[in-house]
Amino acid sequence: MSDIVFRRANGWMPKAIRVGGALRLEVVGGADANHDPRVFTIPIEDAHLAVIREDLLRHLLLWGMLQPLCDAAGTRGPLDQAAAAALLDPILFGTPEALDARCRHHRSVESQLIAHGADIDLLERGEIVAASHSLTETADPQRVQEHDANRRRAERGVHLTPLDTAILKYTGQYLHGATIPRRLPDAVDPALLPEVLQVIAVAEEASSGMGIARDPRRGKTATDKADWKRMEHAVGEALRGTHPALADDAVRTVAFLVCSEAAKRARTAPEDAASTDRALVFTDDKDAALTWTPGHPRPATAAFWDFVADRAGSRNEVFTIEDEQAGEGIQLQFYADSAARITTAVPASDGSEPQYRVEYGLIDGLRGYRDLVCAFTTGGCAALDRFGPWTTDIDEFERARRRRSA
Repeated sequence: MSDIVFRRANGWMPKAIRVGGALRLEVVGGADANHDPRVFTIPIEDAHLAVIREDLLRHLLLWGMLQPLCDAAGTRGPLDQAAAAALLDPILFGTPEALDARCRHHRSVESQLIAHGADIDLLERGEIVAASHSLTETADPQRVQEHDANRRRAERGVHLTPLDTAILKYTGQYLHGATIPRRLPDAVDPALLPEVLQVIAVAEEASSGMGIARDPRRGKTATDKADWKRMEHAVGEALRGTHPALADDAVRTVAFLVCSEAAKRARTAPEDAASTDRALVFTDDKDAALTWTPGHPRPATAAFWDFVADRAGSRNEVFTIEDEQAGEGIQLQFYADSAARITTAVPASDGSEPQYRVEYGLIDGLRGYRDLVCAFTTGGCAALDRFGPWTTDIDEFERARRRRSA
């Protein structure tokens, strides 16, 4: 059983406890295998407690210097008691000059001091004691996150203007560039908000009329990468033309914003809705099959793309739609942006197998496939001439495919 002798407003800071009459410092650091905080204790004297109680800076420095020892203990190892005890006197009783020399350039120390309001410019110059004039007991974790984000940008050679910073805060990507952007006008300095909105307006105008379609080849919620890149490029070109001083980070975050919003709209937009009065059979490269018939609750094209979204993958990239009654079909070869249209040249008779004419053509991405499927569904192979040229010469087709890839 332990009794708390001293603790600060920030309950995560090391606190003094008494266990069986002995004075100890309780330190929370790292996590166990269940992701619960690990708690360590080290013996201290009354003189140590007096400094911890009176001197916020030294309390924070001791915490920051103990943190790596806690991390080194891992999820279940013991704390290095000797190393921890060896920190007490130098940190709690050392001269200001000794503190600066011992604690500068320690990331864990820097993070604790920044969170508690230390002067960042002085810290970066290694003047730890001087930087402590503005320390507070309560912590501001976002201050550390902002400092880390700025440091990462500086390492990449990125220097933000106030407008760049305001744009990144507006999209919610100032701290973490990997988060999905959103519109946060309240996060921006009101004086800069009109300029930010002008930048957003340029992006919206540049992407007006463009869309990002769903891509069932990559699953039920995926969107077309080619559409995304086209919109991203259009927005980037417009912003660099109208606001050439914007940092690349600001341009990227605005493009990411409008593209992600367009992709979200695509996920809720109605699918292609072409149908026919003929039964169609959908198959894939793994011998799965689905027969669509008139009266099905989903239009034929929508049902086919549902079939693709459920089945497509890196090892399943060939899908076929057959009209068995008419003796024709199309094969979509997603791995090569190509297709084959198949018609019956000689029908089966007297027990003989039918003979088919197979023609190959190149397809322009997902939109080309969608148009092809719609045309075949409503008009059969006769409606596919405009997707040509079609060729029966497989060698010539392969040469054309290689030329396009090059």
